[in-house]
Amino acid sequence: MKKLTPFLISGILLLGVAACDNTAKTSANAPNSTQQEDIKTPDTKTVQNNQDDATSETRRAQANSDIRAREQRNNVTGGDAKRADGDLESEVRSKLEVNITGGQLTVAAKDGAVTISGTVPNEKDLGKIEPLAKEIKGVNSVTNKAVVAAAVPSDSNQPKSNNQ
Repeated sequence: MKKLTPFLISGILLLGVAACDNTAKTSANAPNSTQQEDIKTPDTKTVQNNQDDATSETRRAQANSDIRAREQRNNVTGGDAKRADGDLESEVRSKLEVNITGGQLTVAAKDGAVTISGTVPNEKDLGKIEPLAKEIKGVNSVTNKAVVAAAVPSDSNQPKSNNQ
């Protein structure tokens, strides 16, 4: 037992560090950070895959259930205005994922200030980002670095051959 306890504690700490390292993303293809240079125009296949995933009944039900559970937990604890950065990132990402199905967005939070970057398919979705993020308790300000990027055909993203 004495040998197992340090092993379990170190495993939990390692898992905690790994879990806190990533920013929340609305899709696997979303940028890895909220820095502008990471933003790339998605191809049509990627956008279609993201939309299919986001609009699937299972995924939508899961995201809505997560949002409701978080809201209930926040209400039980008094709706704390001071929230952990990871909680804010996750909640804002879930909210955006359910309401902006064609986007590839990354969410980062620091002391209630949320930064969102990536791409959305149109101006209407771009305009939804800030109001949706502000619906989450604990979000004090929103910096929207997302851009409208219409999907490009899949073959347009292929590197050009030098043999032509």
